[in-house]
Amino acid sequence: MKYYRYMLAALAVTLMAGCTNLDETIYDQVSSENYYNTQMDVVRAVFRPFEHAYWSIQSRHQLEELSGDLVATWKKDDWWEDGGRWSRLHYHTWTVEDELIKNEWVGCFTGIMQCNYVLDDLNTLDPEKYNFSTEEYNNLKAQCRTLRAWFYTRLLGSYRNVPLAVSRDVSLNSEGQVEPRELFDFIEKELRECVQLLDAKDGAAGNGTVQGQWNKAGAAALLVRLYLNAEKWIGESKYTECAALAQQILNGDFGSYALGKTWDEVFDWDNENCREVLFAFPSAKGYSHYVYSGDLFWWTVPARTIANYLGDTKAGNGDHNCKYGLAPSFAPDGTPYTTELGRPAAKFKKYPEDYRLKLYRNLGDNKREGMMLFGYLDYEENGKAKRVVSPTGDEDLYLRDAVGNFKGCGPDEIPADRTSDMLHGDHSSGWRFVKYPLYMDTDEGQMESDFVEIRLAEVIYSLAECRFREGKVNEAATLLNTVRRRNYPENTVAKYLYAPEGPVTLTQAELLDEWGREFFHEGRRRTDLIRFDKFCKGVWWDKTPDKDNHTEIFPLHRDVLSSNPALKQNTGY
Repeated sequence: MKYYRYMLAALAVTLMAGCTNLDETIYDQVSSENYYNTQMDVVRAVFRPFEHAYWSIQSRHQLEELSGDLVATWKKDDWWEDGGRWSRLHYHTWTVEDELIKNEWVGCFTGIMQCNYVLDDLNTLDPEKYNFSTEEYNNLKAQCRTLRAWFYTRLLGSYRNVPLAVSRDVSLNSEGQVEPRELFDFIEKELRECVQLLDAKDGAAGNGTVQGQWNKAGAAALLVRLYLNAEKWIGESKYTECAALAQQILNGDFGSYALGKTWDEVFDWDNENCREVLFAFPSAKGYSHYVYSGDLFWWTVPARTIANYLGDTKAGNGDHNCKYGLAPSFAPDGTPYTTELGRPAAKFKKYPEDYRLKLYRNLGDNKREGMMLFGYLDYEENGKAKRVVSPTGDEDLYLRDAVGNFKGCGPDEIPADRTSDMLHGDHSSGWRFVKYPLYMDTDEGQMESDFVEIRLAEVIYSLAECRFREGKVNEAATLLNTVRRRNYPENTVAKYLYAPEGPVTLTQAELLDEWGREFFHEGRRRTDLIRFDKFCKGVWWDKTPDKDNHTEIFPLHRDVLSSNPALKQNTGY
């Protein structure tokens, strides 16, 4: 196990219950007058909201990925219908009653108010009393300010019209929602100031023991994310500002960073040493490890008997399950779909030597290969050849790039019922995947990967998109190639590069596809589709266009509206 657990692990406590009332007093038992006795008390208070922030990524992930075109949670025999919640996300027919819509709002505002309470306290304390220099104290405050801006960026992207709360003093907060531009300006100002107040990463290695703390590059990358989506979020293009800041990060103005040598280095168990990581939430098997939760990466593989294939029978995180699967590239009868969007396996197969296309296997000694699970999953047990079977144990699983009722059909068999939609699937339907490694019981790296929120590849792709939108296609292509090179064998990589370095033409559709390949299932697909104007208009698998674009933002849940009469529902709901 990693020897460090930094500050966040020490602060892992029972999560506070979510709330929708922004006036609620969170610290109602211990007052600031008697809580802050030592320097470490101050540090603990500052980093307490980070634990909640890590937990809260689960709601964002579901909304971003399951409303997009690359993964889905269809009904599998009698599993995963769940009252239609996953189908409503897929078809963009969610309602003001859907708890998934509520969870993101509550999770973000709970974190925001935790940050506000800490900042209010820090503004009343004397840093000299706790032996902080001015720079150290400003850095601590900037940690909470940056985290608060991160929460608000999520809210801006998901709901657009939200209240602005900056203090426990309600007179300083908005009563109802503010205009998206006002919230955007607040986030921008906060992050601009925090870039100056935070420390730069020290040295040329990874974040090491300060993984989980914001630094200059992390805050600057949040600004890149904000500017990249500004045209949709506030109706004003900010691609010039996005490109300028991204270039500063790449120039090393905020610290030394570099791409990982392999595609999976940034997700591996020791990724605190990876130079590609700008900000990540620390994880460990014995502490917080929400990256290995069912709502993120634990339930991306078949249920139950997959443990025999992976060798992780004692992971202690509950059994795997089949929540997420790749949206299909083929109909049940083998006819290929031809939609521009979706078809993720086919999009990967466009470049057939992609390392990520390999069948996922644990190799021992904290090593893996491949990302996908498909076909029969063969393994050996007590010297006997076996296959992963269905959760009911009555048939061998054959994972195929299609969704339907296959009921044990072999690779070349066509089911009698050829219906393919969110209510007609089974356990053999759809490829599965492993992005963060699911190592064996004998590997010390089992469930040790930190959750990477921002990595250098995002900055590179953001800059490439800005250049593409400027009409500088060759420059955009060259930037993308710096990342793509690691995905293919060195002796054949030249045939997979974008022109002018290779034969592949970079178009707008290809650029969106490339975002989908590089950042597959990293909790951003909805936002990318919206930015390319495809989220409401696009077609994939059985998903038809929305009747209008009001679904680009989510509604306010009925409970949220009831908690504050000053709030108004978003248009179209």
